[in-house]
Amino acid sequence: MKAPFGRETIEQIIPHRDPFLFLDEVLELEPGVRVLARKFVRGDEWFFPGHFPGRPIMPGVIMVEALAQAGAVAALAAEGNAGKLVLFAGIDDLRFKRLVSPGDELLLECQIETVRGPVGKGRGKATVNGELAVRGTLTFAIT
Repeated sequence: MKAPFGRETIEQIIPHRDPFLFLDEVLELEPGVRVLARKFVRGDEWFFPGHFPGRPIMPGVIMVEALAQAGAVAALAAEGNAGKLVLFAGIDDLRFKRLVSPGDELLLECQIETVRGPVGKGRGKATVNGELAVRGTLTFAIT
């Protein structure tokens, strides 16, 4: 699988679908190692009317989910993992550093650090215009 690619190929790798697919394209991919993906934050996203009226801000949990989905692309693109499911098993050292609003382009990078059996850890970060928006360590399980 060769990057860059869009949603059609992303949907062949991970099971997420609208309205809960938070990746628009994968820019770089080293299966089982690293991924760089992009999310265009649109003003018509389903969560903005309630978060917050008059001051739309992308919820932190959605940013973390987007990071996890990027990491899932890296994990499931690895040989032998096609068709499997990646589940959250933990989040450590998570920090939010910047608000994300409609019109922003969120770059999501995840580096898989360890995999022992079905459990792994990856470091993730998301940036907007080079500014850190969120970072943390995600633990996952492949089923």
